[in-house]
Amino acid sequence: MTQPLAGIRVADFSHVMAGPFASHLLRLMGAEVIKIESPNGDQFRNYGSNREYDGMSPAFIAANVGKKSIALDLKDPKDSEIARAIVARSDVLLENFRPGVIARLGFGYDAVRAMRPGIVFCSVSGYGQDSPQRDWPAIDNIVQATSGMMMLSGAEGDPPVRVGFPIVDTLTGQTAAVAILGALMQRERTGEGAYIDVSMLDASLAFMTSALTPYLVTGSPLRRLGNTGYSELPTAALYEARDGRHVSLGVVQENQFAALARELGRQDWLGDPRYATADARRANFDAMHDELAAIFLTRDAGDWERDLSNAGIPCGKIRRVGEAASLATPDALMEMSIAGLPGGDRVSVPNAGFRMQPGQPGTNEAPPRIDQHREEILQWLASGQ
Repeated sequence: MTQPLAGIRVADFSHVMAGPFASHLLRLMGAEVIKIESPNGDQFRNYGSNREYDGMSPAFIAANVGKKSIALDLKDPKDSEIARAIVARSDVLLENFRPGVIARLGFGYDAVRAMRPGIVFCSVSGYGQDSPQRDWPAIDNIVQATSGMMMLSGAEGDPPVRVGFPIVDTLTGQTAAVAILGALMQRERTGEGAYIDVSMLDASLAFMTSALTPYLVTGSPLRRLGNTGYSELPTAALYEARDGRHVSLGVVQENQFAALARELGRQDWLGDPRYATADARRANFDAMHDELAAIFLTRDAGDWERDLSNAGIPCGKIRRVGEAASLATPDALMEMSIAGLPGGDRVSVPNAGFRMQPGQPGTNEAPPRIDQHREEILQWLASGQ
């Protein structure tokens, strides 16, 4: 089966997460990704505290399946020439060095376009290539801070709250992948390549549109709502169940509230002026919340999730990610063998997050060991193909 990006080649100079996650998504859709690493390798290869996984850390596996690796010192003339030959045969160049570094290494956009006019060139950085902050160092938790993201979670008066995984890196990579796809489609129509400047900050602000746009329109920031949903309703909040687990309720529409009242045997709420409308429920948040809290303590979380969901009432049991993996739909996880892992060779890795027929995304090819494909790549370059 041919995947949608079959025949597209990516020269990937990026490292850590934001850039590699972009090329990861392109690889899952069928692109060939040649990972051009320093002789010391992508630092994500040894990320984390468990030294048993050095060279193939879980963080590295997450964004590098199916890629090819060649280790090159771009300051060495011979290695630089190999990299130049790879770029000259590629459709996309992806990099996330500090602004200006790729040009100093001889692979800036103008230099690359001269040898490959149709190249799609994507630069990923913390604050963009020409902003006043362009030279500021940035990693995920820094941009969570500077973007305002840390002030969206938690309740009013709480200290800043970091999102518990590298969300900025991931969303930036996804943004870069979308931009690259758009540039490739544009090239199909015009024959011209493109230069793409992806800022982690700008990507984060776009991702936070549901929080940022209300401020831009009204001048007032959203209140920090803790575990209450965007609707600010007590029926879209977190509740403890009898077994000590929690459920998240998501009742935001009037028909859902009516269904919830019937399911809980509290049809009296529908005629109670404190609860009869969404605005009334917001105004009487604490009273409604207290009544719901008492009810949810009468049954286990799994029972609430099953029965309310079956009744068309949004309700989800709070799970850890390991538990959530058991809910994954077919093809949501890719099975593959990675030799030499301490826990055994067979592992699962998340797929692209969607299913498509024809052209299903995914791969069963393992992430590369550093420089694993040197001979294959050099032979390909020598063949002139």
